[in-house]
Amino acid sequence: MFLTISTTGSPERPATDLGYLLHKHPGKTQAFSTSHGTAHVFYPEATEQRCTAALLLEVDPVALVRRGQGKGRGGAPDAALAQYVNDRPYAASSLLAVALSGVFRSALKGQCAVRPELPEQARPLRVEIPALPARGGAELVHRLFDPLGWDLVRAEPVPLDERFPEWGDSRYVRLVLEGELRLADALRQLYVLLPVLDDAKHYWIAPDEVDKLLRAGDGWLAAHPENGLISSRYLARHKRLTQDAIERLELVRLAEADGSEVEELDNAVDESRDTEERPVPLAVQRRDAILAALRGAGAQRVLDLGCGQGQLVQALLKDPAYSEIVGMDVSVRALNLAAKRLRLERMGERQSTRVRLLQGSLAYTDKRLAGYDAAVLSEVIEHLDPERLPALEYAVFGAARPRTVLVTTPNVEYNVRWESLPAGQVRHGDHRFEWTREEFRAWAGAVAERHGYGVGFVPVGDDDPEVGPPTQMAVFTQTDTDTTATTDTTATTDTTTTTETPKEGEAA
Repeated sequence: MFLTISTTGSPERPATDLGYLLHKHPGKTQAFSTSHGTAHVFYPEATEQRCTAALLLEVDPVALVRRGQGKGRGGAPDAALAQYVNDRPYAASSLLAVALSGVFRSALKGQCAVRPELPEQARPLRVEIPALPARGGAELVHRLFDPLGWDLVRAEPVPLDERFPEWGDSRYVRLVLEGELRLADALRQLYVLLPVLDDAKHYWIAPDEVDKLLRAGDGWLAAHPENGLISSRYLARHKRLTQDAIERLELVRLAEADGSEVEELDNAVDESRDTEERPVPLAVQRRDAILAALRGAGAQRVLDLGCGQGQLVQALLKDPAYSEIVGMDVSVRALNLAAKRLRLERMGERQSTRVRLLQGSLAYTDKRLAGYDAAVLSEVIEHLDPERLPALEYAVFGAARPRTVLVTTPNVEYNVRWESLPAGQVRHGDHRFEWTREEFRAWAGAVAERHGYGVGFVPVGDDDPEVGPPTQMAVFTQTDTDTTATTDTTATTDTTTTTETPKEGEAA
């Protein structure tokens, strides 16, 4: 297997800086032992104007067979069929990708202790691989590399036999990439995409491969239009690992679009303690109030937006009146817990067709949410910064436009009744605000008027004559007119029940 990386330079910025970046001296030929052979690094040319580093990997077919046992665990498909006679020693594959990561480890990480400023500098690069397996042909090569900032992507098909052109082309291409990139970015792309194009790996795929993929794909994979195909092939089509990778990449994409950190978005589950919602009276009453309102609206296809760990989705599944239930949350961890709660993997086919879990953010419009009878936002809006509420408002009421929308949120006036809640504190550390009844009604009335809905209000929990209920719910219903009146429908939906004195933990 053979690969070259070339760059050009000037006296002020010599091309031989490539040696510092790769941590390999241009005046030496070096050999490195790998698990399947020997990797040689040398420089065919090294001047201020032009420098080329070459990586030659000599694969030991016997070592390859012995480590992979020719088949099964760790064995590449080609090696399994023809243990000693195959293309592994000659064509770029996961073997070369592993050699890249081992021999050029510091360069791959973007580290250079001697010249720390170099890794962050983009420089003109030319990468050549004379024999690259491409299951998908030159067209797939372009789909993978064109979005990555290369000025030139050339994939020349290698004929099966030049003497017999009628035989057509082989599955191999000669790859040439040219562009101005950081060396670390180029190496990470090659590390991921070489085995993707080969569509085979020579070693056993373990769960830590997802972490390797995300580390190497940092900064480019989340936004790549083919990230699903890349993840699937890189992980040898392991369904569960691929799904995990895609969910985590989507979270990265949402964080980048939002200008925030992944940890800020994926915070629905506190790993430091048990986050299972306790079956406290208020939690039960909140779900009962929502279910009663959905039944009153005659909804059959329901969205649970900000579904968290899936308690409401689970309750909806128990009622056959709901033909389709979709739970959506931005947190991957919350969705995984919801899937476990619902036992999706063991759910019967008939039941599983009624439910879906989606990852998404309510800060953006999502065409997957259109056309439903009802949407529920239970204890969701208070987790958003107030300036983000207009985006949520448009995504739900302006774009998705379900016939009925239910919104529940804490009533801050009731907080004085929680003996365990210090004065002035909100009920949950992630709450950005908690509204009074007047503030909630003002917001809901304005939203309804802007989007053609009528709105009524339902108390949830013990409706204290002085401070109101612990939870307040707005019921939005589409109208045929552009303007709607904000009315109180408390009398039409009686969800108030007598509860015990709130105990610690019930305030959330």
